Amino acid sequence: MPVKIALVTGGSRGLGKDMALSIARKGFDVILTYRNSEAQANEVVTQIEALGQHAAALQLDMGDIASLDNFMQRVSGVLQNKWNRERFDFLVNNAGMGGTVLFKDVTEQFFDDFLNVHFKGVYFITQKSLPLLNDGGRIINISTGTTRFANPGYSVYASMKGAVEVFTKYLAKELGVRGITANVLAPGPVETDFNNAAIRSNPQLKSMLGSLSPLGRVGAADDIGSVVAFLCSEDAKWINGQRIEVSGGINV
Repeated sequence: MPVKIALVTGGSRGLGKDMALSIARKGFDVILTYRNSEAQANEVVTQIEALGQHAAALQLDMGDIASLDNFMQRVSGVLQNKWNRERFDFLVNNAGMGGTVLFKDVTEQFFDDFLNVHFKGVYFITQKSLPLLNDGGRIINISTGTTRFANPGYSVYASMKGAVEVFTKYLAKELGVRGITANVLAPGPVETDFNNAAIRSNPQLKSMLGSLSPLGRVGAADDIGSVVAFLCSEDAKWINGQRIEVSGGINV
């Protein structure tokens, strides 16, 4: 049986990097995307290959909706050239950007940037992936715990992720005829370089957020990546249309 292949957007660093590595540890190959740092992306490819799997890195700006057709052509090309395949199996919509801005200070430009990257880009890259996504495949959309509990400064980010959560239910409903499942994974606070490493670089904030979890800490990247890899596995074949919060029980 051919090895299965995952497309992980934003897989060059942070949570996406751990997702890509965790998926590879499950025995799957990975196409990952990066926005700016080709060197970081290639390092992840090297790490995946050290695990015995194949990988490739492609540049993608999720906010540039007009570039998505060309991007999917490049995905098709790398599938043909590297794997002698026409399709992949798992789409992980992870790419994103951070920004903490109070509602009263949000500009239209800020709103539009987040709309394009976190919702419109996700919507249309998923649509454009359908011809390349195998029947019986998986779509995993990354959301946030802040769609359930409110954090000041996250009104734009959480609103876009809330839209993704509704969108995911429609994917599950409409793509079930092809055996494709669609689920949302919603992380709580995680110590990465996301949002200018806001948690990692602020010990007081990290301590406060950690105290909100019954487990007494914030998340680490491998707390999230391992669950994404599980959702790609056969063990998760009957999970569909669900929002899975991976937050250590924060604000339970």
